[in-house]
Amino acid sequence: MLLNELRDYNASLLQTNLFKDCCPNGVQVEGRAEVRRIASGVTASQQVLDAAITWGADAILVHHGYFWRSEDAAITGIKKRRIAELLRHDVSLLAYHLPLDAHPELGNNAQLGKLLGLAEQGRFGEQNIACLGALAQPKTVAQFARQIEKVMRRTPQVIGDATKTIRNIAWCSGGAQGYFEEAIAKGADAFVTGEISEQSFHLANESGVTFIAAGHHATERHGIQALGEHLAERFGLEHRFFDQDNPA
Repeated sequence: MLLNELRDYNASLLQTNLFKDCCPNGVQVEGRAEVRRIASGVTASQQVLDAAITWGADAILVHHGYFWRSEDAAITGIKKRRIAELLRHDVSLLAYHLPLDAHPELGNNAQLGKLLGLAEQGRFGEQNIACLGALAQPKTVAQFARQIEKVMRRTPQVIGDATKTIRNIAWCSGGAQGYFEEAIAKGADAFVTGEISEQSFHLANESGVTFIAAGHHATERHGIQALGEHLAERFGLEHRFFDQDNPA
């Protein structure tokens, strides 16, 4: 397929026009016009770019791309080396941030809920990205933490009573610890996200609502894979996911 067809399809699928974001969603670096092989990765790091280019990717899909609102706009240093590599090999970079978090089927939060056996019952937070749902059967915090560890392939940081029984779960992938108070107000027994802030410890202890930090990278590993697999199946493309393990 053509790059502009891929761009337009993703924009429609993920409804990128509906989101206010801190980075551009879509084509961030333009490469060759025709796309046969697509690579995916969580972050457009040098390691992911090198692996994808060596494999022969025509385009690379990521959740964390470039040109964030808070960063220096100058293309120097690490950013220069990354972009130069893409341009040298005529490979496109497409990034999808909040639209990928929020998609009801392929999104990071939808995929995370599915993997953890959570039945989604509603959304909350900025632009309705965070999710509310429930476990099919109540579990103790310790049991749920072990389940998360198995799925995420890393030990989560848990703040709360390990023996407490929980069922109603709120979750949001990545750095969504700022939604914890709203999750408490919504009646969650536990809140799952990627990162923890200093104040999250006190909120968990004083509210009695368990806080679980399962890793920013780990909780956002599945949405971009789902998008890549969807595109490969729909358009007959080759797809490969490249995962640079990240403990944060």
